[in-house]
Amino acid sequence: MNFLTKLFGSKHDKDNKRMIPIVAEINSCFEEFNSLTDEEIRAKTDEFRQIIKDRTAELDEQRDKLQERLINEALGAETTADINNEIRNLDTEIYQIIRDTLDEILPQAYACVKQACQRLTDSRHHYEYAGQSAIWAMVPYDVQLMGAIVLHEGKIAEMATGEGKTLVAIITMYLNSLPGRGVHLVTVNDYLARRDCEWMKPVYDFLGITVYSIQSNMEPEERRDIYNMDITYGTNNEFGFDYLRDNMVTDTEHLVQRGHFYAIVDEVDSVLIDEARTPLIISGPVGLMDQKFEEMNPRVKRLVEAQTKLINQFTSEAEQLFKSTGKEEINQGGVNLLRAHRGLPKHKKLAKLMQDPENQKLLRETELFYLREQGRKMHGFILYN
Repeated sequence: MNFLTKLFGSKHDKDNKRMIPIVAEINSCFEEFNSLTDEEIRAKTDEFRQIIKDRTAELDEQRDKLQERLINEALGAETTADINNEIRNLDTEIYQIIRDTLDEILPQAYACVKQACQRLTDSRHHYEYAGQSAIWAMVPYDVQLMGAIVLHEGKIAEMATGEGKTLVAIITMYLNSLPGRGVHLVTVNDYLARRDCEWMKPVYDFLGITVYSIQSNMEPEERRDIYNMDITYGTNNEFGFDYLRDNMVTDTEHLVQRGHFYAIVDEVDSVLIDEARTPLIISGPVGLMDQKFEEMNPRVKRLVEAQTKLINQFTSEAEQLFKSTGKEEINQGGVNLLRAHRGLPKHKKLAKLMQDPENQKLLRETELFYLREQGRKMHGFILYN
């Protein structure tokens, strides 16, 4: 394996080799943009957006016409299904055109972000975020540009604390916000969503990108306005619950989200593994109650009490029988152990008896005997293997 790695290079080496020319092109564009004014750098955002709009205009028009037919015409089920298939195919084609265009303008777009960072640093831009005063002093290094390229490709960029992952994310988000379809950054709590949004806002403002963060106490109208911005910061819970609530509305005017185009997940292991273990559950008002808890609860309680009393009897008898030296008594004790184990395997007294290795062995032997000799039936109990 080591020999092959030395001969052909590791995956990391190959990725670096592939990205080095792209980073060089970004830096070349960055040097070229030094001659532009702040207004001309900002105008690049509109220029990029127009390129994307021009390339998708024809397909967007076709899609809009099909969507109007669905809304305004009384169509049969078969025709409706055909139109929906056409819309899905157009969406796929439009998406691919956008991705190809973003890949093409990536060096210039990333250079614009780097220019914004450099100019904010040079001007010692003063601002506030998360309740503290700060001066902007961040310009992305080449390795951070590589991280932004990796994120744009939909891959995971592993970065330690302090290596500038928050700055890396905005480079990619700027590029993917250009189609105007919304970009989400998913993080683990409200504080980080608000802090990172406010922390990186000077760059977004410089480039003419709108951004805000979703917080847990916001009303639907406020959420809708934030989702309509170019970039939205928020937690996985807020994005997830808004999605679930949108699927429960009866009028499209009550929707808060506008679709899903591109997202970056911060702390991906926490969000997609740890947090994902807790399901998002949403419920509505319940009408007529048809549960029979009040009726069934006393019956179940009596059944559990009777079962517990019976198991107490089995374990007490087994304990007395084990004090004897006779083989017949010990075998009967094994039967009682098996009955207790099948009736209530977590019974405390049974657990105490089962601490003895001899009792464990006796239980196994008794169970095997009745499985073999009595057709898996014993004294009214059905045994399942």
